[in-house]
Amino acid sequence: MEPTLGRAAARLFPGTPGHHGVLPPLLVVLTFVTGVVDAVSYLGLGRVFVANMTGNVVFLGFALAGDHALSAVASVAAGAAFFAGAAAGGRLVLRVAHPVRLFTLLVAAHAVLVAAAIGACAAGTSRYVPIALLALGMGLQNAVVRKLAVPDLTTTVLTLTVTGLAADRPGPATPRRVLSVAAMFAGALTGGLLQIRCGNAVALAPALLLLAAVALAALPGSRE
Repeated sequence: MEPTLGRAAARLFPGTPGHHGVLPPLLVVLTFVTGVVDAVSYLGLGRVFVANMTGNVVFLGFALAGDHALSAVASVAAGAAFFAGAAAGGRLVLRVAHPVRLFTLLVAAHAVLVAAAIGACAAGTSRYVPIALLALGMGLQNAVVRKLAVPDLTTTVLTLTVTGLAADRPGPATPRRVLSVAAMFAGALTGGLLQIRCGNAVALAPALLLLAAVALAALPGSRE
């Protein structure tokens, strides 16, 4: 698995082989997971984002302006949980110096939170429970991704990636930027199709499986 990830990383970052280790392809997978999770939260949990905080803040403004299709409480709950997750991740960043070990730990924690959200959806709990669990996990993910600072692979925000595609001449960064956008789109499409046809719990299952796979794939590097 590690040689395969290393070759994929070399293709995403030609000219700097090994600079980011095996992380680049794993971050692409997390970008796909973001699309799945936000599809479920928007379509199945009441028009709220748990990963895209820019959109969530805008939704909060719309809700307060009087749009009854949106919930200010849901937006605040998602934002608060995301903030808590990012804060917890930030504290761990200060304590765990090894970046891949930190990545493995927080992705595994994110997987546990998604599993809990699946259980909450299956049990028919209040929608605020899965919203909080999913947003907490995305906050953890964003904290470690921000620490890693791998160019063009932020996993949740595509605005600068799309800007780079449009503003810069085609070059080594172009393939990974295109792949990042494609991964988010594919995740949203997958999550949307599963949510509409099968419900929230089933739609979140791919996110759980992929997060667990990413944590396991990064585990050997965390021991080095």
